[in-house]
Amino acid sequence: MTQQMTAAVLYGKENLRVEQIPVPRISPGEVLVRVRTALTCGTDLKVYRQGHHARMIVPPAVFGHELAGEIEEVGEGVRNFQKGMRVVAANSAPCLECHFCLRNRPNLCERLLFNNGAYAEFIRIPERIVSQNLLPIPDHVDFADAALVEPLACVLRGLEDTGLQRGDTIAIIGMGPIGLMFTRLAKLKGARVIAVAKRPTRVAAARRLGADEALDAAEVTDIVAEVRQLTGGRGVDVAVEAVGSPATWESAVAMVSRGGTINFFGGCPSGSSVRLDTSLLHYSEITLMASFHHTPEYIRKAFEYINRGDIRGCDFITGTAPLTHLPEVLERMAHRNGDLKMAILP
Repeated sequence: MTQQMTAAVLYGKENLRVEQIPVPRISPGEVLVRVRTALTCGTDLKVYRQGHHARMIVPPAVFGHELAGEIEEVGEGVRNFQKGMRVVAANSAPCLECHFCLRNRPNLCERLLFNNGAYAEFIRIPERIVSQNLLPIPDHVDFADAALVEPLACVLRGLEDTGLQRGDTIAIIGMGPIGLMFTRLAKLKGARVIAVAKRPTRVAAARRLGADEALDAAEVTDIVAEVRQLTGGRGVDVAVEAVGSPATWESAVAMVSRGGTINFFGGCPSGSSVRLDTSLLHYSEITLMASFHHTPEYIRKAFEYINRGDIRGCDFITGTAPLTHLPEVLERMAHRNGDLKMAILP
């Protein structure tokens, strides 16, 4: 008789069902992980609301991608991992052979392999991820802390892409989990941080994670003017947009000083467009950039922050819920109930 497990299966737009399905079978080179903690994230919420993701998941499919757990079964040929080991797995791995991989841009891999299925009792980790992006968890690191490694790797890469230096001033727009991670990492790098949020609880969270100034955009008439005033009119050295709307993309450009850099980290809806002052960009030498996804190198860099205790789950996780309650959790988050991330316990 085939062993069954509880899993959350996405069938379409806001159609998520918790049901019994077969435990995945593994092939040589793969491992089966018993999920101990899975975390909600903005991407999962977006996929839940639209019912699919062109690159990550096509329904019906088991849902979720931020997880940590224990190895239940090891496939033939797997080395360095044994049953019972505590591990964290990234949600993807590059091919290492395509045009972009060979040019050290593995995040843009033409055959980037994604893996979903964190919202379940067990998840199969494909061979490519086992070999590149499966890491052992030290005993002193909680599962919930370790499960932050994937979004943290994306944020760390995005921050390093900007070239932020100690003593620089950075404005971060959007204080969801991603913006708060940017805030924490920027402070660790010795920057002055101006955080822009949209509700008092997020303002308080930004201050708790080290923001030097935290502004509530709902209470400020002109947020760009306010940010520039805090820099004596010069503007910030770096601006990070972590919302994903054309209006805040344009605000980020207006906040930077001459020679400044903007990272459009938040992805806008497909088909969006923005208006940019070409004269400003040219004569002030403004750098516009965007950062997508992570790489095996940054998964390891991010995990070192977690291992040292610089990044902790308690700063971003606002509650826990059993797997059977996941549909209700996502529905509440879709209505902006104030939760940052929820730890889902299968």
